[in-house]
Amino acid sequence: MAAPVEKGNIIVGIFYDFETGGLDCTRSAATQISLHAVRLDTFEVIDRYNSYIYPYSKKADIGKPKRKVLKNKYDAEEEEELMEYGSTALDISGITMDLLYKQGKPLEDVCNEICDFIERNTFPVVASNKPFMIGQNPLFDNGFMQQIMLYTGVWARFIKLVRGAKDFWGNFQPTQLDTILLSQLTFDNDKSITTWKLEAMAERLGIDLDDAHDADADVTATREIVRVLTARMRSQSAGGGTEVGGLTAEKREKLRDHFKI
Repeated sequence: MAAPVEKGNIIVGIFYDFETGGLDCTRSAATQISLHAVRLDTFEVIDRYNSYIYPYSKKADIGKPKRKVLKNKYDAEEEEELMEYGSTALDISGITMDLLYKQGKPLEDVCNEICDFIERNTFPVVASNKPFMIGQNPLFDNGFMQQIMLYTGVWARFIKLVRGAKDFWGNFQPTQLDTILLSQLTFDNDKSITTWKLEAMAERLGIDLDDAHDADADVTATREIVRVLTARMRSQSAGGGTEVGGLTAEKREKLRDHFKI
């Protein structure tokens, strides 16, 4: 469902999660991707996307420092090496190679569909209010997003659709909201909490996690965690209170000196 034309700056959060064939985005494959587009004013889920990814090969010239090396045709043949699909990672997610070969979509199709998804769920907004990415430890997922987008040549399109900025090296880094940090801000005063894993936080907040380590189920739980924590913050704000998580906002008298230029 495409985002309807509506006046005002309606901001959309793109909740996302990958299942992968390992932990190293320079060597391991992405096996499943799930996205939920959520209006942040109402927390309405306006669209979803979920896909398995057909097995694909490494690209030796992407993700490593560039250097000039003479290659012959035999080197080119050897470079067609399948990405890593570790048995431990596949067992955790319940994804099999047979499933990927039967139900997976070609990588380039998936990348373009991700961009189509973000594009159709973006309301008319100023550039500073573009959609931004939200996830549980999204630095991990961002590595795989960069991998698949660069492998397929779709990265240039992707970075025009989401909020972010260039780092010191000139590389675009998407803005990411990490639910682990949000949970820590909310609950670090509760010393009974000893882990910030998705399953633990979902249980703490009374959120059902139907199938841990399935990308779509993980995105649903992540989305609900953010919804509950945001509702708490908005409730405090609507009630005019200043106390949040046992902390009281510091009020300072406004003096004329504060406004001197």
